[in-house]
Amino acid sequence: MSIGTIYKEKHIAFLSHIKIFPFITIHLRDPEYFNIFTPLNRLVMKKTIAFIFLIACVSINNQVAAQQKPELTVAKIMQDPKNWVGTSPQHVYWSEDGKSVYFQWNPEANPEDSLYRASAPWSSPKKVSQTEQRKLPSSKGEYNKAHTQKVYEKNGDIYLYTISTGTAKRLTFTTAREHSPQFASHDKNVTYIVDNNLFMHELNTGALRQLTDFRLGSEREENKLNNQDQWLKNDQMELIQVLKEDELEKEQQKAFNAGYEEKGPLKIYTGTKQINNISLSPDGRYITYSLFVRVKAKNTIVPDYVTVSGYTEDQNARPKVGRDPYEMEVGIYDINSHKSYPVITENLKGLKTPPAFYAEYDHELNTPRKVFTHKPLWSEDGKYAIISFRAKDNKDRWIGLLDATSGKVKELDHQHDEAWIAGPGIGWSFSSGEMGWLPDNKHIFFQSEESGYSHLYTINVETGKKDALTKGKFEIYNPRISPDEKWWYFEANPEHPGVRKVYKMPLKGGKMTTVVDLPGKSEAWFSPDYSKVAIINSVANRPGELFILNTEKSNNLVQVTQSQTEEWKQYPWRMPEFITFKARDNAEVHARLYQPEKSVKNGAAIIFVHGAGYLQNAHQWWSSYFREYMFHNLLADKGYTILDIDYRGSAGYGRDWRTGIYRHMGGFDLTDQADGARHLAEHYEIDAERIGIYGGSYGGFITLMALFTEGDTFTAGAALRSVTDWAHYNHGYTSNILNTPVMDSLAYRKSSPIYYAEGLKGHLLICHGMVDTNVHFQDVVRLSQRLIELGKDNWELAVYPKEGHGFVHPESWTDEYSRILKLFENHLK
Repeated sequence: MSIGTIYKEKHIAFLSHIKIFPFITIHLRDPEYFNIFTPLNRLVMKKTIAFIFLIACVSINNQVAAQQKPELTVAKIMQDPKNWVGTSPQHVYWSEDGKSVYFQWNPEANPEDSLYRASAPWSSPKKVSQTEQRKLPSSKGEYNKAHTQKVYEKNGDIYLYTISTGTAKRLTFTTAREHSPQFASHDKNVTYIVDNNLFMHELNTGALRQLTDFRLGSEREENKLNNQDQWLKNDQMELIQVLKEDELEKEQQKAFNAGYEEKGPLKIYTGTKQINNISLSPDGRYITYSLFVRVKAKNTIVPDYVTVSGYTEDQNARPKVGRDPYEMEVGIYDINSHKSYPVITENLKGLKTPPAFYAEYDHELNTPRKVFTHKPLWSEDGKYAIISFRAKDNKDRWIGLLDATSGKVKELDHQHDEAWIAGPGIGWSFSSGEMGWLPDNKHIFFQSEESGYSHLYTINVETGKKDALTKGKFEIYNPRISPDEKWWYFEANPEHPGVRKVYKMPLKGGKMTTVVDLPGKSEAWFSPDYSKVAIINSVANRPGELFILNTEKSNNLVQVTQSQTEEWKQYPWRMPEFITFKARDNAEVHARLYQPEKSVKNGAAIIFVHGAGYLQNAHQWWSSYFREYMFHNLLADKGYTILDIDYRGSAGYGRDWRTGIYRHMGGFDLTDQADGARHLAEHYEIDAERIGIYGGSYGGFITLMALFTEGDTFTAGAALRSVTDWAHYNHGYTSNILNTPVMDSLAYRKSSPIYYAEGLKGHLLICHGMVDTNVHFQDVVRLSQRLIELGKDNWELAVYPKEGHGFVHPESWTDEYSRILKLFENHLK
């Protein structure tokens, strides 16, 4: 029976017996019915019936849609996503001639993704055979200045690829791993690294030259004899005259031949430090290198109880915050003078200034704060080198001009933040972020939050003049310079924090022009000549798909992939509403809202708290929390209203939002959730006494804080893989926000749920993987003991013996979210 037939039959049945009001029934088939009305009344009645007929059509349409709509279950949405949702394309790159685009994809739901290729007209991608893949050049590598050749590593060997002929020449064929190839000597030679040393391959002659001789340990240790052997040697030299004469002759020969022998590279002993980032200056005189050391720190042990061996096996996991395990500095080797020396950091401005929070404890700064030194970046002409530094407490970043002859640095830019330095493109402890040289070899570019948002800046290294190329309450992502050196291309969110499009802008700044104008989020990979762009675009209710666009013609967008399964597409996935509400401090908070049909709305609401802290989820593209997105559709089908908030600390909203949790996690990030609950009650007909909350990792932490300190706001909550005590989390993340427990104990007390457990009022579900090496299972074990000692009986703990921080088994996902659903069904409905 067709849908049209269903409509027709239901309309007739409906019109034969209508209840206008609950207490009035009209039989329209009774001819005597119309005689009771005057002509005017009959006219009014006809209009009334027409209106009722329209309402009936809408009602029937909703009924038919409900009949056609597949039912969601927890087991269905938590199954293996490649079988149920489909697999979006990823790892996109172009062929060197720009005629084809390659990407990883899995439309056949195989155990792993495969490499696919698409060529004009683009709509029929083909799987690349393993035989063909072995012949392809690497997607990575370095180009010469003319962009006619590319050098790359593949399977531990070095290749030189000529773009015009499409041929590759193998430069090495060894069992050792050669890596990090670069052009050198004005593109006449190629350098690469083997066993932590730099080598140069001369392209014309094929000769190989070793440029560095880095060695672990010390020279003294290498040549030192033990006590027994040293005694024997001394005794022999004292007793046997001919041995003395032979040794003297060897020393004289060595001194005589020294003038004729070419010096090899300087032996540089690194002690226990590891070598990294070895690089040759464009003029071939200087080699810069990073010395990296992992400081010994006590690690935690995570037991694995369910093993193949049948024995409990311990996993060696990370140390706790306060144990900073890394140090990094940069050295310079002057080949001409045969000397090595460090980059000098002691004169950086502000190193001797204590952080502001010290004043609360009467702490003193007795020695200058330590820094991480990043890899120097040389101008193409080799005249200048810039270098960046990051304070180990992450409150300062410096950019300087390096004098390679002395290791001294002239400061060009200094960014200080009493919270911590971060933001899009700004890098982290071991990375300088988006930074480099403009084609004139006089200006550098970099990103900074100086304005409160991460924007693109330039500095003239000769004059020190700094210019902001972009401005406004938005942020820049992935800036790159076009091959013709006239344009910037980047992603940005000026229209809305939750929409990212691709833009271009003149190299010296100016008007931003949209290149890819699609809803949601677009990530771009340009062909070598920038005439075409491959785009992965997604929206909130559709995962990413690959498109191709000719950059000179805005109306020729071609979709390359169709990734979602037919079964998944049968369900009408909701496009969430993108709303804002006012927090108690009048800040504007962005959120996603999922509303049920009015016919099933139950007056209860659930707030979802995304994880990671610095992450954006109230955006308009496909979420990395796709399982939760589908779960929210299931909840809405059952009548719940769901709010997903980008609380204080989330990404995408600038520096002040990012650092709004400094020294108090569980402050504004928590009250944003409570204010969201109030907003639901005031504007969406939600019963204020039937609001739940849930989330994982940071979201689990917020859920605990909500039930422990906002018990009058939240009736029930599910805390998944939750941090319960920040003093037990890692150093890199936690020390940025709360400093360290020894130096800022008040911040840890204020921010850790375990200290507020006595406030538990509502119903709490705790779920945690037992082999979680990120947020350790120990966290919830300690909290459980605390709750037991407090005599709390309104909580339960579900453990998952074979799961880490991110679950991998569908049955675990299903069990966990079935428990969450049961919690809300029992206590919110």
